[in-house]
Amino acid sequence: MATRLQTGERMRGRTLPRRAPFTTQVNRSIVAAMILVSLITVALFALTGFNRLVQQTQESALRVAQSVAETPSVRQAAEAESDRPTPSTDAELVDGTVDDYARAIEQRTGALFVVVTDDTGRRLAHPNPDEIGDPVSTSPDAALAGQETVSWESGTLGDSARAKVPIYGLADPTRVVGEVSVGLPPLEVWSTVLTDALPVGLSTALALGVGAVLAAFITRRLRATTLGLEPEELLSLVQDQQAVLQGVDDGVVGLSVDGVVTVCNDRAASLLGISLPGAVGRAFDSVVTDAGVRERVAGGASSSPAPSSSASSSALAEPLLVAGHLLYVDVHEVRRDARLLGRVVIVRDVTDVEDLTRRLSAVGTLAGALREQRHEFANRIHVVSGLVRAGDTAQALEYLDQVAGHGPVRFPVENAQLVREPYLQAFLGAKAAEAEARGVMLRVGPDADVVGSLVHPEDVTTVLGNLVDNGIDAAARSARTPRWVEVEALRHGDELHLSVMDSGDGAGEPSSTAPAAPPEGPEAVHGHGIGLRLSADVARRHGGRLWLAMAGASDHGAVFCAELHGQFEKEDGS
Repeated sequence: MATRLQTGERMRGRTLPRRAPFTTQVNRSIVAAMILVSLITVALFALTGFNRLVQQTQESALRVAQSVAETPSVRQAAEAESDRPTPSTDAELVDGTVDDYARAIEQRTGALFVVVTDDTGRRLAHPNPDEIGDPVSTSPDAALAGQETVSWESGTLGDSARAKVPIYGLADPTRVVGEVSVGLPPLEVWSTVLTDALPVGLSTALALGVGAVLAAFITRRLRATTLGLEPEELLSLVQDQQAVLQGVDDGVVGLSVDGVVTVCNDRAASLLGISLPGAVGRAFDSVVTDAGVRERVAGGASSSPAPSSSASSSALAEPLLVAGHLLYVDVHEVRRDARLLGRVVIVRDVTDVEDLTRRLSAVGTLAGALREQRHEFANRIHVVSGLVRAGDTAQALEYLDQVAGHGPVRFPVENAQLVREPYLQAFLGAKAAEAEARGVMLRVGPDADVVGSLVHPEDVTTVLGNLVDNGIDAAARSARTPRWVEVEALRHGDELHLSVMDSGDGAGEPSSTAPAAPPEGPEAVHGHGIGLRLSADVARRHGGRLWLAMAGASDHGAVFCAELHGQFEKEDGS
């Protein structure tokens, strides 16, 4: 906590733009959001209420218009005016009974206007006498066509909720002889909306007051939770942490005293198969599935560091194979004043380094074999050249036949002529020389048969070289004599099948009677075990596999087999 506060003080020393504290901004934002929501709520209520009241007013206007249109005197007057060959004068219409009746309806219902027309839309009654005899200002077509309509329109008397109803004649009830338009004033609608909105406004104001108090409480809690640090300061701390964690190529996992993951970078998650997000806050053993890694971390946790040291690291002898990667896992215990604060797990991926090392070793072996071949070829060419120059052609041909019979170089490999692929022949010859120096004989099995040229010689020599090296080590360490390693190589189409058997003491029983993958523990196999895992990975990349075919027998040691697909061109016949 003290460190965080000190960091916060350093952050406050930086030059930042002057603005209100974040907690104040939060308070203002909450209040502004509540005001906006309240205004929207009141507006929606007012709009909904207005639409509802407009609809009700239109229905009232429709009922009044229907009542007027059904009045016999109105129907008779409209029918008579529609049947007149010569329309009545404006003065006659003003003095008529229809206008008097319409004015009486206006007084009883509070309508803004009650207008009656004939079948041409000419006004027979209107609140303004000067308008009587003129065509109506809004279209009467729908009503004159026999339809009842309601609307909110603007006419000569202003905005109103109006209804238009057809007038049917008395003599012919199916004939439309005019229409009645009734309009109710908007003042009643607005006054009703304001009256209904007043309680809503008061309750909204009360809610705003309560919300302001809660916003103040939230900002106080937020300030206390962040120890008074502003978001810019917290953001800088997070950025620094992420820069350190994600900027390194190694995986980093932080563990609390009780083994709970407190921090994990992307590299560690990728190497250990940890699912992010969701790992932080969970026990390390529950997020890491590999048993070897869990055992290594548990072993590092149980070590007792010297009291004088602030951190301790578990000593690592061998890397671990996790999800196809060869990993070194270091566990550091972090202490302060002899108190354990937690652990840091450092994960380093050395797969590529180990793979390149073994490939380089195979290439070096091939290079040495090729140098030896070049020297041998030069000597043989000199011999042939001398015989030809001396005119002894028959002896030169006999010498060439001998060379073709046993191969380009006389390596100490029994049955070497059965492997006629140049890379494999040279590689086995070089390995035979190394084996001979250690008192082990390398031989090719009698069933071997390989012709053609390899497409991926470096991968094949990586797999075969590891198996042969392990076989030589096992034979050299064994008390059995003679010491030997036998290699079987067979081509089948574009596939290459390899088998390596030694005279060692064996590798322990396989996990099942069926061919199995190499055991996980390096102690369970002869050799160091790491090369076997890498070789198995190379075989898998080529669609094949590597397995322990036999752990051992009375007359021989372990037998390892491998198959690699796509190693020869299909048109390259065997």
